[in-house]
Amino acid sequence: MGITVIGMAVAAYFWGADGFGVVLILSVLEISLSFDNAVINATILKRMTPFWQKIFLTVGVLIAVFGMRLVFPLLVVALTAHLSPQTVVSLALDSSKTAGGLTYAQHLDAAHPAIAAFGGMFLLMIFLDFILGEKEVRWLSWIEGPLERIGKLNQLSVVTSMIVLMLSARFFAGDRAETVLLAGLAGLASYLAVSGLSELFESAGEDEEGDEGDEGDEDDESGAATTSGSGGSGGKSAVLVAGKAAFFLFLYLEVLDASFSFDGVVGAFAISQDIFQITLGLGIGAMYIRSLTVYLVRQGTLDDYIYLEHGAHYAIGALAIILMVSIKYTIPEVVTGLIGVAFIGLALVSSLVRNRRIAVEAGPDRPA
Repeated sequence: MGITVIGMAVAAYFWGADGFGVVLILSVLEISLSFDNAVINATILKRMTPFWQKIFLTVGVLIAVFGMRLVFPLLVVALTAHLSPQTVVSLALDSSKTAGGLTYAQHLDAAHPAIAAFGGMFLLMIFLDFILGEKEVRWLSWIEGPLERIGKLNQLSVVTSMIVLMLSARFFAGDRAETVLLAGLAGLASYLAVSGLSELFESAGEDEEGDEGDEGDEDDESGAATTSGSGGSGGKSAVLVAGKAAFFLFLYLEVLDASFSFDGVVGAFAISQDIFQITLGLGIGAMYIRSLTVYLVRQGTLDDYIYLEHGAHYAIGALAIILMVSIKYTIPEVVTGLIGVAFIGLALVSSLVRNRRIAVEAGPDRPA
């Protein structure tokens, strides 16, 4: 809250009432578009030790605010428009300047096909690995059951993503097909590399933990730590990753955040042409989302409302498709936001109905 007050005060001081309103709108936009991101982040963050959760809230916030919402868009424009970093920075600082006949905002908009392909492939892989994988709890059994059986085919999620990418390049990309293919492959490779390395080190850490036995709640920086947290686990000890495994999970979270934030950064230029207003507004929203993520973990919300994770993954799947379609067609930000909110809302309602049913079945004399 303190950082928000400072941020809004800075906006009012430098840009007056109009700038204050713009930054406020951008903050609300970021929060509304990223709630499903918070839920997905929480499913990953709860596997990490408190130390790495603090890293996510400190170093991770700096990367999210300054790296993904300020520096990275500059790099994207420099690479896709073949401009020098100095030229791009000059364009970004002066919204009236042009290079090749385009302003910074127009160059960033022109880079949208590459941004959408990268983010779309990364998010699609997250959705497919979830929906095709085995789950302890099913939300929509009529579709999740058959898809789990189909998902036993090796590398089906990769094959499906490649087909989606090729179809998108063919029907949506036009003369940008090569760019879309390369960016999509980069997104796919990033997902496979980061998630694969994380799983590798996590498995190695669990093996070492099994050999050493239960050593309490101390971190094992070679890969894992144990905890007896309650959080819906029924009192059983859970393994929290640390060390190299947690580092790669942290990278995974940052790339995931980037995949969510790219489209918001591009869309923010419809509200403001000032990159500092955009960075401040989106940054305030990003900090709220980060804090919400940690809150969901520490309150055990995902264990209490078990379908939230499903709803967030369906929202991510929808966002991935929207990103690929947006290579050719303009999709309003409000549509993207409402779809995410709708899936999470339905999942929350379903969780509440389930919890109430279980409580009724348990009876008044038994714990729910």
